[in-house]
Amino acid sequence: MVVAKLAELPAGQAVIDAVGNDASVWLVGGAVRDLMLDRTPTEIDLVVEGPLDELLERLGGEARRFERFGTATVLLGEVRVDLASARTETYAQPGALPEVAPADLENDLRRRDFSVNAIAVRISDGELKADPAALADLEQGTLRVLTQHSFLDDPTRLWRCARYSTRLGFNVDPQTKSLAAAATAGAISGERIGDELRLALREPQPTAVFAAVEELNPAALPEGFCPAPQGLDEALELLGDEGRSELLTLAACCKGVELDLLTRWLDYLGFSADERDLVAIGSRWVTAAPLRNAQTPAQIAAAASGAPIEAVALCGGDNARRWLEQLRFVELEIGGDDLLAAGAQPGPAIGAGLSYALELTLNGEISGAQKQLEAALKRCGEAAQ
Repeated sequence: MVVAKLAELPAGQAVIDAVGNDASVWLVGGAVRDLMLDRTPTEIDLVVEGPLDELLERLGGEARRFERFGTATVLLGEVRVDLASARTETYAQPGALPEVAPADLENDLRRRDFSVNAIAVRISDGELKADPAALADLEQGTLRVLTQHSFLDDPTRLWRCARYSTRLGFNVDPQTKSLAAAATAGAISGERIGDELRLALREPQPTAVFAAVEELNPAALPEGFCPAPQGLDEALELLGDEGRSELLTLAACCKGVELDLLTRWLDYLGFSADERDLVAIGSRWVTAAPLRNAQTPAQIAAAASGAPIEAVALCGGDNARRWLEQLRFVELEIGGDDLLAAGAQPGPAIGAGLSYALELTLNGEISGAQKQLEAALKRCGEAAQ
């Protein structure tokens, strides 16, 4: 059943053909879980009992290898296929990157995060192997860690637990909840947590993931973080397909986080300076009061000018909508060269004239290049006196 469903996926048949009769290759983890739930996997994960070389050669495609972990990634068109040699993992300290050693499939399944991900199907003949609790947990919709030290070994599993429970609609079993509540970051890098935060932001319901993280372990989020901010849906609708919706969502959640704490947290997570500043500006509502209080189109434009469109969308209301949908596209048909050619003197008066002409254009008092030129020249003359 699982192999037949794999064949229906983009690049699925190509994987099956590359594997052929090779009994060492297994479909594993989330791909098996999702296919058994009649869901579409986001990627194809394969485990090979032995070296990856032969399978990589048969798959073709664009490949990247990570020798330290015995893994590789192959792009087959738009589909990502992740390969790994069957292995065990040990951790020198909580949160450290794992040390890996070759193993058989049974031991490979034991190293995984949750029972519902500890399932493998051999592609050549459809044989299934799984953790003893896996199939029952899958049927009952339960997320359960495989070991008592699961979150200690890899604290990012806390975020994965939140993502899976939200996306799949699964319940977290009581023992797993207790272990998650006691989890700390350990020696894990901020960048790895930042990667998990980015994955959460790409989920269909990122705020539900944040709420799940907060329920599992409130210390995983900074003080003042709000998983379900008011006005977010309107802001996302205003932003549409333009701008960065994931950063808008994060900014909305961070309105209550003290600014210095917010910038330090984002730096720790490995966000770029541009991303950090956009979230900080959006979360502070810098443009909110002037934009909401603006009475004329020109005042709306002045309030929104220079702000990221994500920050304007977060302000919400009719003025933000008018700016995003109409006013920000209004431009003059003239420039400084036109004023100079008409006899205006170089200097600050040129800028003042153009600003005045744009104000009148925004307010609908004038239109067209000739009227704009006349208005700009008039203001230039006034400014020069």
